[in-house]
Amino acid sequence: MPNKNPLQRLRRIRRVATCLLAGMAGIFVAARLMQGQYPWLGFVAAFAEAAMVGGLADWFAVTALFRHPLGLPIPHTAIIPRNKDRIGVNIAEFLEHNFITHEVLHDELRDVDFAGVSARWLGRDENSRAVAERLVGTIPAIVNMIDDRDAAEFFRGALGSSLKDVRLAPVLAQVLTVLVAGRQHVLLLQRVLGLVARALEENRPYIRQKVHDHSPSWMPRAIDEKFFERLMNGIQSILDDMTDENGEWRVRFQTAIEELIDELQHSPEYEEKLRTLLANGLHHPLFREYVGGVWADIRARLLSAGTSPESRLVARAQDALQVFAAALEQNPAIRAKLNDWLRGFAIEAIVERRSLIVAVVQRVIDKWDAETISDKLEQQVGSDLQFIRISGTLVGGVVGLLLYCVSLLIA
Repeated sequence: MPNKNPLQRLRRIRRVATCLLAGMAGIFVAARLMQGQYPWLGFVAAFAEAAMVGGLADWFAVTALFRHPLGLPIPHTAIIPRNKDRIGVNIAEFLEHNFITHEVLHDELRDVDFAGVSARWLGRDENSRAVAERLVGTIPAIVNMIDDRDAAEFFRGALGSSLKDVRLAPVLAQVLTVLVAGRQHVLLLQRVLGLVARALEENRPYIRQKVHDHSPSWMPRAIDEKFFERLMNGIQSILDDMTDENGEWRVRFQTAIEELIDELQHSPEYEEKLRTLLANGLHHPLFREYVGGVWADIRARLLSAGTSPESRLVARAQDALQVFAAALEQNPAIRAKLNDWLRGFAIEAIVERRSLIVAVVQRVIDKWDAETISDKLEQQVGSDLQFIRISGTLVGGVVGLLLYCVSLLIA
């Protein structure tokens, strides 16, 4: 298995290059010492000598990029540490103008199916369940952030705002017209009359006692009873007349309803009265208390749904997510439009903020000291540079050998 650690690979290749250079030096010394006895070693010496020159030259060049060779402050060495800040600026500008552009990002994201991948991922039960639980799990935190009085005031204000531009009188006239057309107003009247009749019958002892309490003390009880009976009979007679479809009371009721509908449709006074009544109702303490109770019930249900592991809200949210995922995966046109929107949004968001992105890169590089940036760059490209040392040693040796052969030919 190849070594994936850049530093270890660099050290290994550096040792190979150094050992090769040292080997060439050893071969050169040995060849020169034994050349008098073995003349053919002149070719070996020439190869080794040129290889040393090439290897030393490449070692100097590679080392000069990252540090001073042998620690000597030779001019134009330690190039990367001395130009750290300029390198950071150049890298940032290079990223900004060559990578983070509309053209590059569009080409890179053109074939990415964001919607399809998301739909397939969301279509799996475990994923949609996890998303649903996460969504529902945020409900308690959101609900707890809301003050009960603020929530109640919000609902009251929302109701008032939604009805602000609604003409209440014509709406009520339309409702009454529908009721009259379906004779629902007659059924309502009969229901009300039945309730009144039943209330009178159930409260006869109470009414009798009230008649007796308000009679003069000298009035005989028998007269009180006769007055009570006549009163009850009179009321019952009126109720009977009102229930008669052909009676005078029914005609009056029908006429009153029709006149009320006409007034609601055309009279601005009724509109003003209804609006005043609505405003008073919205500010009434009983209505505020009712709205507070409604919010308390909603709050309790949301908290219960958000904290229960078997919440029906989680199941419904999961079903909704899976339905959405299936519909998205089966509709290529919608998926294409969504991909275009996501692609455009991502490109615009990245390009508009590319100055911030490259600024982060530049700030990070600026925070590194010269030695740190030199080490990081050497770890990334140092191995290839060490191969240059190796190839320089071998190429130098071959060139030296050729030159030695040419010198023998023209001698």
